[in-house]
Amino acid sequence: MRAACAALSGVIAGFASLAVAELAAAVVRPEAGPVTAVGGAVIDRTPPALKDFAVRNFGTNDKLVLELGILAILALFAVAVGLLTLRHRIAGSAAVLVFGAVGAVAAVGRPEGRVSDALPSVAGALAGAGVLYLLSGRLYPARSYGERPAGGFDRRGFVVAAGIAAVASAGAGLLGRRLTSAVQAGAEASRRDLKLPAPASPAPAVPAGAELGIRGLSPFVTPNKDFYRVDTALVVPRVDAGAWRLRIHGRGVSRPLTLSLRDLMGRRAVERDITLTCVSNEVGGPYVGNARWLGVRLADLLREAGVRPPSEGGPADQLVARSVDGMTIGTPVEDVMDGREALLAFGMNGEPLPFEHGFPVRMVVPGLYGYVSACKWIKDIELTAFDAYDAYWVKRTWSRRAPVKTQARIDTPRPFASPRAGTVPVAGVAWAQHRGITRVEVRVDGGPWHPARLAAPAGRDVWRQWVWEWPATPGSHTLEVRATDGTGATQTARRAGTVPNGATGRHSVVVDVS
Repeated sequence: MRAACAALSGVIAGFASLAVAELAAAVVRPEAGPVTAVGGAVIDRTPPALKDFAVRNFGTNDKLVLELGILAILALFAVAVGLLTLRHRIAGSAAVLVFGAVGAVAAVGRPEGRVSDALPSVAGALAGAGVLYLLSGRLYPARSYGERPAGGFDRRGFVVAAGIAAVASAGAGLLGRRLTSAVQAGAEASRRDLKLPAPASPAPAVPAGAELGIRGLSPFVTPNKDFYRVDTALVVPRVDAGAWRLRIHGRGVSRPLTLSLRDLMGRRAVERDITLTCVSNEVGGPYVGNARWLGVRLADLLREAGVRPPSEGGPADQLVARSVDGMTIGTPVEDVMDGREALLAFGMNGEPLPFEHGFPVRMVVPGLYGYVSACKWIKDIELTAFDAYDAYWVKRTWSRRAPVKTQARIDTPRPFASPRAGTVPVAGVAWAQHRGITRVEVRVDGGPWHPARLAAPAGRDVWRQWVWEWPATPGSHTLEVRATDGTGATQTARRAGTVPNGATGRHSVVVDVS
């Protein structure tokens, strides 16, 4: 009984630590909370292979799994220090300070870390140590007064103290959440009240034949709620549109710029359909989507700042974009100034960017994987050189340059489906941003390639739907697809993983025709 109460003391102390830390983080900033800080530090130090494993197996729930794992470890640690107080009350209570030290170091050590970010972890640790010391005192026999309580410790006193500590901790945690919600409410209101400008250059109308209308086929435009999200932010930044600023500076910038959102939206707005792809996308994977983006051409802003691309003698060959969460993304200057529709986007499918996709402003560069182009929650653009600076993912063994590779995906029939014999539509999407798709072919069981019918082209920066009418016969069959891009190059059959610059190979599915 005494050991169980000691373990419970540790758990209550851990709860108190997290609650007080969350309250303090609401005052400092939500990203400084210990779970968020430690989780971010884990992500920063995760090997690429393990990161790919997490994305592949947990998808967009990878961050939730990480947070639950951290909480589970904290719970075990709390139980251990609680049991330690049975033998060494002071040592066990002091051990809670280790929790604070880890959180503080992790918070300050993040790319965007500040000294003040250590405060939530320190405050939480002190509160937890105090609670554990007080509760553990109830587990020792009375020595200086009265008789020794039955069972060897003051059970009633422990229950009362534990109840008070738990209620007080819950109150602190609830207050912290309310304060955080109040801060976030301002950012959410700024997004809700934002009126997007009409594009001076609207997107061309989507051709009537760009949507094949086949059941199970990905729609030409991916709804915002279904658009993939892959990033390292455990807490989605909530940036107030009115307070947001973007700074453009660095090598070759003769006229540095600092822009508000109003300044940005006051410039010539451009609307374009652009398909984005994550480098973590396995062959046939889901991390690709097409949206209609509204923003300002990045090349126009760079030229306004006096920037010239390397082909014109400019001294900078890398653009380093920095996010409010500390992410750094390095993009070739030549690519964003070669005429492609590289945008600083503030609109997505007719509405302000969702917070999950970078509100208030993000980068969108067709033809490059997101990790070298698609900075969300952007706040700073520095012109520099690849030889002078390695961005976040480059430091973790990914390539400095990463053009999107030609890929095709079978959306229907699904793997292990059981269609009936007869004509079965085999359909999907293919992409080769900034090169376009000119041919898609399908084969069955390694046989001859059959040309698929392509949807009407809607531009070389967007994916293209395709369909092949398969005269299916009973039995188990393997369907395989390949695409050819606008340069005449057909995607390779050689299988390669996502590291260091994107997966290769051909997508295939096995079906059982009845």
